[in-house]
Amino acid sequence: IIASMLNRLTHELSRYPRQFWLMFVGMIIATTGSAMIWPFLMIYASQTLSLPLVTVASLMTISAMAGLISSVMAGPIVDRAGRKWVMVVGLIGNGLCYLFLSNADSYGAFAIILGLSGIFSPLYNVGTDAMLADLFSMEERADAYALIRMGRNVGVAAGPAIGGFVLSRSYQLGLLGAMIGMVSYGLMLLFFARETIPLFDQGERRGWIAQLEGYWDALRDKPFMGLVMTFTLVQMTTAMIWVLLSVHAKSYFGINEQRYGWIPTTNALMVVFFQVIITRRTRQISTSKILQWGSVFYILSPLMIAFSTGFWGFWLAMVIMTMGELIVVPRSSAYAANLAPVDKRGRYMSLYGLTWNVASGISPVLGGFLSDQLGAQAPWLGGALFGLFAFFAFWHLRRSHA
Repeated sequence: IIASMLNRLTHELSRYPRQFWLMFVGMIIATTGSAMIWPFLMIYASQTLSLPLVTVASLMTISAMAGLISSVMAGPIVDRAGRKWVMVVGLIGNGLCYLFLSNADSYGAFAIILGLSGIFSPLYNVGTDAMLADLFSMEERADAYALIRMGRNVGVAAGPAIGGFVLSRSYQLGLLGAMIGMVSYGLMLLFFARETIPLFDQGERRGWIAQLEGYWDALRDKPFMGLVMTFTLVQMTTAMIWVLLSVHAKSYFGINEQRYGWIPTTNALMVVFFQVIITRRTRQISTSKILQWGSVFYILSPLMIAFSTGFWGFWLAMVIMTMGELIVVPRSSAYAANLAPVDKRGRYMSLYGLTWNVASGISPVLGGFLSDQLGAQAPWLGGALFGLFAFFAFWHLRRSHA
């Protein structure tokens, strides 16, 4: 039995290039560090600044708007300068932002640092998506994105559990850990990764205006833009839960960081153990159908939060949302990559990456406003509405491109 398991493991490892496993391990290291702090970032900002929730949530809007601009520029940069160096700059830059955040003590300082973080984050995200598309054929991409997502969530599983313990004693130590994780992955890429940009792209030396014009083709691509706009609705629900749930749980129900940390850890463990299995088991189902029915979980999860009164209700809501992620996210990423022309892959994937920037820029501050004005349940009812819109939007896409 052991020999059979080792043979299967060896076969699985040999299916993917060495650089993929470098990215896989680096993603675990970086995400473990960053996940020690980001699920609790709104708690840290709220306690440090002592401002209303809508004002604190506006910091995420600043970060998201900076990321929006950066994502637009990241596509041409990745297609022109290559994947590797853009990822290195993004990782190390974002790591340093975590370090600076440990000394921030005013709204302005938080805004500047989170704005810079918003600029750096799309660089390695777009670079990662483009590099994976370079390394794998169209048929292999869904599995590759699923595995990378699994690696990311190994870090997300460890990070909040460690972070909940560390942050209950010192937020500065958590921020230092986030910096070390991000910078470590950046250095791994710097010294051990190779550039993957196709040779004909390396020879392309058009001006930046011409590079930006490549976005026009993506904006006119109706199937691609339909996917982008619909997936943004899914991300609206996701962003609201990830950014505001920790504050909601602590403010209204007294759930501290150490206990809350097990909620995002559950999300990550589910991805680690079930992502590849679910992606492979649902491979035969059409992408349009899987996206439509996967979006149902984004309706049920915020409804569960709205009517829950303690830890286990919030935990179950995370389990429900994670089921949606397991079904929707890898297939959506692979679908976006498959729609992208090879010479414009960075620009297409940067537009696809805007879904999170747009969602995290609007959804948390809208949720904070609803909470301040209408009560604790209001943001989650709004999140369920976004999920409902996503379901019907995927249904429309399915009919339009059947």
